[in-house]
Amino acid sequence: MILIDHISKSFDGGRTYAVRDLSLCAETGQTLVLLGSSGCGKTTTLKMVNRLVDADAGRIELGGQDVRTMDLLQLRRSVGYVFQGIGLFPHMTVAENIGVVLRLNGVGRAEREARAQAMLELVELDPDTFADRYPRHLSGGQQQRVGVARALASEPEYLLMDEPFGALDALTRETLQAEVLRLKAKLHKTILFVTHDIFEALALGDVIAVMHAGHLEQVGTPGELLRRPATAFVESLFGKPRSQLMAFAEHLQ
Repeated sequence: MILIDHISKSFDGGRTYAVRDLSLCAETGQTLVLLGSSGCGKTTTLKMVNRLVDADAGRIELGGQDVRTMDLLQLRRSVGYVFQGIGLFPHMTVAENIGVVLRLNGVGRAEREARAQAMLELVELDPDTFADRYPRHLSGGQQQRVGVARALASEPEYLLMDEPFGALDALTRETLQAEVLRLKAKLHKTILFVTHDIFEALALGDVIAVMHAGHLEQVGTPGELLRRPATAFVESLFGKPRSQLMAFAEHLQ
């Protein structure tokens, strides 16, 4: 599991805090969604998990091991990371992009190619069609699928996803959300997913942590947040989704 225990982070020597005294836990195989607006600390929290940013206080554990005791390169190579910018290397083919972490880990070419083919099939892209293409020849949704395939190629137990679908159109976004749910059911990864979209959080999260101004407002299941908001901020945040969901349920009846 991913354990976040009383972590804090300031970028100005303690005058203000991007994250302050945050504690969360994502159980094994669970998707924990960090929900909040820009600047609330959710991306900083994600980056502290794989130490792109170091916490000033508190601790983070992966599978019971403090991330500060882990080899930094091995930590980052063992945690899958998918983000909005995708970050595919333009001079590499799709297959080469998927295998880049495997190459850094010393995996041979034949095994990398086989793994890339398997990952493309997993994200439902035909290897014969896409393996030798370059990123510029892919749509945004296809590029993001390749980004997910790359993150999964080294078989990490943990997957960090930082607003991965934020730049995509609504239809593509819904399709990829469904893809995440399918992959989760198949692979049983522990996922930490960052979004500012309430409906995306409700669709994907087993548990949702609502963040505001660097601290935790409430954590709970989607149903708990909709039915029993703990603060005025959470109440206002989920007011519109609640009314829309209730109207939709009544329409189905």
